[in-house]
Amino acid sequence: MNPKVDFYFRKEKWQKELEQLRKIILDCGLNEELKWGAPCYTLAVPHVQGKAARKSNIVLIHVFKEYCAVLFFKGALLKDTEGILIQQTENVQSARQVRFTNVREVVKLKPILKAYIFEAIEVEKAGLKVELKKTAEYSVPEEFKKKLDKNAALKKAFHALTPGRQRGYLFYFSQAKLAKTRESRVEKCIPQILSGKGFDE
Repeated sequence: MNPKVDFYFRKEKWQKELEQLRKIILDCGLNEELKWGAPCYTLAVPHVQGKAARKSNIVLIHVFKEYCAVLFFKGALLKDTEGILIQQTENVQSARQVRFTNVREVVKLKPILKAYIFEAIEVEKAGLKVELKKTAEYSVPEEFKKKLDKNAALKKAFHALTPGRQRGYLFYFSQAKLAKTRESRVEKCIPQILSGKGFDE
């Protein structure tokens, strides 16, 4: 157990569930770290063919209003024989969640959850990767398309960004349901795009 993460398990809501999930995951031999403000469990993957050893994220515990969850970073590659993995939104390509609303569910799923964690560890050891959608496969919201067509500097700056940064912006813009919201998001991000930065930098 990593003391840096202890605060997360003192939350009033989901405390019993979180404590159980922590025990289950630590039983699988993973390292506990604090990442993105939440408990993240990593695996030290030994170096292969001259490459340095690396730490790989396997699972993360996180909480929401209606449920707490274990997130598998490469959940899309798991067999999911029990049909318990949830894709948060259609745009989430790799990660999958297992959600819990009470401690009984956690206890009941303990052996299955462990089996999934061990499978996730094997996926990581094998070096498997999720085949991500290419940037060209993402739709460009009309509001952003208009700005790109009118502003040559913006268009050039956007296309100069890494594919990951481009996807980040397109995902952020398209998540807004209202055109007005999409427009204000685009407007707000223009200076960042022009300075060559990603959406969350």
